[in-house]
Amino acid sequence: MAREGRTGLVAGWRRLLRSLAAFGVVASSAGCILTQDIPDPALDVPQGYKAARLTRPGDATPTLDWWRGFRSKELTQLMEEAQTVNLDIAAAVARFRQADAQARVAGAALLPSVSAGGSETYSRTSGSSASGLTNGGREVVNFSASLSASYQLDFWGQNRDAAQAAEETAVANRFDREVVALTSLTTLANAYFTVLASQDRLRTAQRNIASAERILNAIKDRFKAGTGTDLDVAQQESVLANQRALVPPLRQALDQNVNALAVLVSRPPESVRVAGGTLNAIAIPRVTPGLPSELLTQRPDIRRQEAQLASATANVGSARAQFFPSIQLTGQGGYQSSALVSLFQPHAAFFSLVGSATQPIFDGGKILGNFEFTKAKQDELLQTYRKTVIQSFSDVDNALVAIRETTRKLQLQRVVVTASRRAFELAEQQLRAGTADIVTVLNTQLTLFQAEDAYSQAQLARLQAIVSLYQALGGGWEPKMERPVDAL
Repeated sequence: MAREGRTGLVAGWRRLLRSLAAFGVVASSAGCILTQDIPDPALDVPQGYKAARLTRPGDATPTLDWWRGFRSKELTQLMEEAQTVNLDIAAAVARFRQADAQARVAGAALLPSVSAGGSETYSRTSGSSASGLTNGGREVVNFSASLSASYQLDFWGQNRDAAQAAEETAVANRFDREVVALTSLTTLANAYFTVLASQDRLRTAQRNIASAERILNAIKDRFKAGTGTDLDVAQQESVLANQRALVPPLRQALDQNVNALAVLVSRPPESVRVAGGTLNAIAIPRVTPGLPSELLTQRPDIRRQEAQLASATANVGSARAQFFPSIQLTGQGGYQSSALVSLFQPHAAFFSLVGSATQPIFDGGKILGNFEFTKAKQDELLQTYRKTVIQSFSDVDNALVAIRETTRKLQLQRVVVTASRRAFELAEQQLRAGTADIVTVLNTQLTLFQAEDAYSQAQLARLQAIVSLYQALGGGWEPKMERPVDAL
């Protein structure tokens, strides 16, 4: 009897394992058949950018540490610090760790669930009988140890597609971290350049104030000599007052951008010291945009949309599988005995194998509604992906146009400053010689003051245009791996 029990138990487990293996192979193949491929976005990828020259082999693409191209030691230090301590980046990292955990949770359904149990049951029967007689009753002790396993056959790929959807969501969250990092770094670069521009404009304003005071003293001397009027003095005092009024907004912009830098490096403003300097010391890197087709593999927001679309596609497959039967296999085996010493004897063994199938018949349209929802979500993400790609081409072209036009504006503004400074110097010399018209002096100095301030703003605009191109290209690009040359 003991040998027969043991033989039956082993045979039962073997039959269960063979069934699981056979159904597992079929399920995996069925899941591959039913899962849809990612729909074709039908994108028209241009051969080159409208605002860029033709790309030649060997042209330098943006490096991973693209900010070093500006050759600012302080900017580089701030960038490297932000990459390690920025709170937005840290929050994005926490989000993709959450997505990884969710992917593990979703993938658990692909594996059998196994649990072990043990119990000791003590019971006592009543000591009374129907005839009114009493006895001592009966005490029963029962020991049990068991191992149970259950597995839902993923015959239609429902669980596999759900796990794949979770994995693609985790991938999307990784690219989201790259999007957040790129946004934070470009914001930091723009804020730092604004600090430098504010410092340049403050220095220009101080020089202009000194020039206006010098002109005012000369006009007062003419007034004392009887060759000037009160109106001349009042007009120059107005010019001087206007120049002084420009200083507070510039100091405000300077302080606010320093505070913005402090937030980006996750420090209170009181502990951040930015030396700054001048925009004239910033190098202008040469940025090659590459080909539009390369942009699809470089911009993290495009890669994120791809992963989200893949996740939605897998969800469609999982929702479709809900229309088909759900097949569940459950097995339990163990030992049960009233004596602990004989618990693990062959005659105490027991087992059970159960297979069940559930086919949805009527659920009020719940499964159909869920399937239509996932299909609509997939279509939404497809259109969003297409828009992101098209917008990326537009972003690069806009940045290239901005670089071209701001560079041209800076060149022209440099000519304006040179001419305005010469005109002002001549007008000041004539004023001191007593041969200059006061209106001419006022006009030349206002023209110079405005031209110098506009020049600093033009410098800032060009640098911000370069930063926008780096952002449009997705930041730094991984270096291309060249094919090794075989040794002769």
